[in-house]
Amino acid sequence: MTSQVAGVRGVAPLLPADAARWAAVEDVLRALMGAYGFHEIRLPILERTELYARAVGEVTDIVEKEMYTFPDRNGDSLSLRPEGTAGCVRAGVEGGLFHNQVQRLWYQGPMFRHERPQKGRYRQFHQWGVEAYGMAGPAIEAEVIALGTRLLARLGVEARLLINSLGTPACRERYREALVDYLEVHRHRLDEDSVRRLERNPLRVLDSKNPDMAALLAGAPAIFDYLSPESRAHFALLQDHLAALGVAFEVAPRLVRGLDYYTHTVFEWTPHDRLAQATVAAGGRYDSLVSGLGGGPTPAVGFAIGMERLMALVTREPPRPVPDVFIMTSAPLEGRALALAEGLRDAGLRVETHLAGASAKSQMKRARESGARVVMEARDEAQVAIVRTEIAHDTGALVWAEAVARILQILGAETSSDGK
Repeated sequence: MTSQVAGVRGVAPLLPADAARWAAVEDVLRALMGAYGFHEIRLPILERTELYARAVGEVTDIVEKEMYTFPDRNGDSLSLRPEGTAGCVRAGVEGGLFHNQVQRLWYQGPMFRHERPQKGRYRQFHQWGVEAYGMAGPAIEAEVIALGTRLLARLGVEARLLINSLGTPACRERYREALVDYLEVHRHRLDEDSVRRLERNPLRVLDSKNPDMAALLAGAPAIFDYLSPESRAHFALLQDHLAALGVAFEVAPRLVRGLDYYTHTVFEWTPHDRLAQATVAAGGRYDSLVSGLGGGPTPAVGFAIGMERLMALVTREPPRPVPDVFIMTSAPLEGRALALAEGLRDAGLRVETHLAGASAKSQMKRARESGARVVMEARDEAQVAIVRTEIAHDTGALVWAEAVARILQILGAETSSDGK
């Protein structure tokens, strides 16, 4: 027997049952994107490595340790995308989307990071991103956060919304100096990663997931004490907007995002005791990113959802689509069954045809599992039978030519009786 080829560690397929769950949840997300006026953008998986070094920051775990980076045949350094915002900005700048324009964009797809796989964390994982460009005030932040809150509620995901402000780059620089002074005093208590971050990007120390560092970081200066009056006013107005919208939130004074491009507001949704260290969605404002990647000054705010983590937390699953008609057939009548199925599909119905040559009992079992509203059986060259519907059983035989009209009549009656 030929040996099996194992899959890549941390890269999992979505088998049909899981793919159906994902598709149902994605339909909810798409509908919400439309309700808030966001439009889809489809982004490349491959980008130049320079894009992430400039946008995400060279002193980040993503760029330093986690990206899948390789030279192509021309010697250019390319990377599989580890996140979506940088590529969205790059595509928008090249496509002329941001010049004196407001844009509301969303994207979804796989991202890639070489890190230790664990529950809810994969090397190929999926994100759904929401990005709004050209709006500077906290009102758009409140609307984006309201979208995320509505999305989680609609799927039955219970999570705390945490918010904070990083202020302007000048605010961050003042805070950076105070944080370095504090951490230098306690350098002997820092782990290896934190010492490295202290020397190159001190705010990243606050992102440490090491529980042994928790008490030390709890005593660190809070960035709010270093915000300018304008930054404080911006953050206060955001809180007023959220309160007016009925969005519950908690101010988390030491919340920072793991990427360098954030300014002003940052936020995340963290589920209650379901996955360790499992932020399900997170984002913030990044007003300098577009200009930093070659565009004009453009305010921007957005967030990304970790789809694997979201799917692990969904409790209110949307209904999955089921066939309108399931056709049972024997091998000699497969041609007839195929023609009937095509006629039903021409009429706009979802049809599944059993073509595996199984027994009638086995086919009926599969028909019931499919949830089809009507089950038909090819009897002979003259007749096809309707053997089961949602409202009746053994409804009798029909000549083939009458089958499509009769099925449309039955499904029309069922739809009317359901009030749909």
